[in-house]
Order: sequence, then structure tokens, then C-alpha cells
Amino acid sequence: MSIKALIVEDSRLARQELRHLLKDLPQVEVVGEAQDAPEARQLVASLRPDLMFLDIQLPGEDGFALLESLDYVPEVIFTTAYDAYALKAFEVNALDYLQKPIQPDRLAAALTKLPEKPTETGPPEVLGLHDKVFVRDGDRCWFVPLADIRLFEVDNNYTRIYFGEHRPMIPRTLNYMETRLDSRTFFRASRKHIVNIHWIDRIEPWFSHTLKLYLRTESAATPSEAIEVSRRQSSRFRDLMSF
Repeated sequence: MSIKALIVEDSRLARQELRHLLKDLPQVEVVGEAQDAPEARQLVASLRPDLMFLDIQLPGEDGFALLESLDYVPEVIFTTAYDAYALKAFEVNALDYLQKPIQPDRLAAALTKLPEKPTETGPPEVLGLHDKVFVRDGDRCWFVPLADIRLFEVDNNYTRIYFGEHRPMIPRTLNYMETRLDSRTFFRASRKHIVNIHWIDRIEPWFSHTLKLYLRTESAATPSEAIEVSRRQSSRFRDLMSF
């Protein structure tokens, strides 16, 4: 199955070199190139690629700022000449971090970390509060009403699901989960989290015009779970939840 990839790199030579390397990997189709964050933002919105090869040092906004600004966020492999950003790259759940000059074997290994694309031939059915979902984690299984799930959290290529005292993980990405959930109830707070708005206990202003959401838990003895909303999604949340 073809993987649609976008290259975001300010150096024309580096873009050409990466394209050349990807020619030996027929499962990857390069659908576009961008040389800065504004151009990349437009292409991500219009092309909705599966994967983005992202240079960190871009003119104007850097790669991390670009990710923070996106509504739809593809899987990311960072490409950079420096190793100083590796820790931060994995904090934003990048698939991999490739240093230039990129070695063919490292590129191929990075692509093996991509989650499998769903095989549905049509658009997936959107699930709402009245639906139940089957969840399996190892030897344990649950049949859970979506109304009981308060939080979905990315964990590498898995999604951790919060309901009751349980925290199982399923082999689906958060991007895929977003396509299955009713956006009127389940809000994408950031790259890392989707929250069930019915579980929001309180909202506080946070740094740089962002918001922090506190989710109630089923036990009064358990502290509320605090979720930081990205700057772009904080603005969207205010628009959606206001008169």
C-alpha cells in the first residue's frame, strides 16, 4: 500500500537527495515538497499526507512550531544536520530522527516504524457516545461505552485509552482514532491527546493564550487529569464552545 509523503526542507539539494533515496523504496510516494512552514501548512491541509519528512531548522518558524500549528498531523520523521534536537523530537512522538547525510539503511529502518494503514475501502464509520467499542490489551478485554472513555493519549504508534481505572493500549494511531470519533464530543486537544468534552471538570487559562483542561475521574480520591491544549487548538476550542 502506498505511503503518501511530504518533504519539508529549505535546501533544494537536500530535497533532491531525499527524493533520490526514496526512489529505492517503492512503497513511498512523494506527493509534495515545501521549503518553509507556511508552504508546508498549506500542503498538509490539502494533501493530508501519511508521512512528513521534516527539517527542524526552517526559515521563520522551525519544524516544532510547524507541528504545533497543524490541525491534521501526519506521522513525522525529522531530518536534520544536528543531533541536539533528538530528545525534543521524541517528546513530540516523532517516528524517527535522521541525521544528514541520510544513510539508506537508516531511512529504510525508519519507515518500518510506520503503523499499518487501515484497510477499509470506504470512509470509516464515525462513532458517538451511544456506541460501544471492543478493546483488547494482551489477555484482557473490555466492551466499553464510548461515553465512559474520557481520554485518548498517543503512546508511540499506539493509543492509550482512559476509562475507569483502566489504561489499555491499542495498536492504532491517534490520527486514526480521530477519524473514528464524533468531533462534536471528542476534541483533539494536541498532538498527544483527544478528550471527551463531557468529562471536562474545569478549564484554566495557561501560558501564551493556551488552555489547560482538567478531566474528572470516577473516584473523588483521584486527582483530576490535566491536559494542556495546543495554542492552535485552544483558539479552536474557544470558537467551538462559545456562543
